[in-house]
Amino acid sequence: MNEAFDEKDDQDIGYECEIGIDVRLRDLDFMGHVNNAIYATFLEEAREAYFEEIIGVSLTDIGTVIASLTIDYVRPIESDAEVTVAVGVSKLGTSSLTMAYEIRADGEPAATARTVQVLVDRETGQSEPIPSEWRTRIDGAGD
Repeated sequence: MNEAFDEKDDQDIGYECEIGIDVRLRDLDFMGHVNNAIYATFLEEAREAYFEEIIGVSLTDIGTVIASLTIDYVRPIESDAEVTVAVGVSKLGTSSLTMAYEIRADGEPAATARTVQVLVDRETGQSEPIPSEWRTRIDGAGD
């Protein structure tokens, strides 16, 4: 196993993929901030982009489940903010991968997050090993 996939400190994460997010009116709470639950949707959009751009697969074509989701909120996101989400893999297991995220508003951190995805066989629901091709693509993403 490549040492690069040991659990990393947030400051050491190489975010290999970054996307822009359009804040919609329905994303806002009664105070005019992005609702805290919407942050998970932002993470999902970034995860989809990572899988397509870095690994070369669509999440709709494979079986993955979220085993864990943690979000640490740093500051509110205002309705007119320019929002981006950066994502990278911080740990690669046999059948799971941990992804680290930073949600930014106007270039400043608004939240950090982690998800653990488990690759599963769609027919059996059982976990299955991450393909070696994925490992190669993930390992090369930071180059």
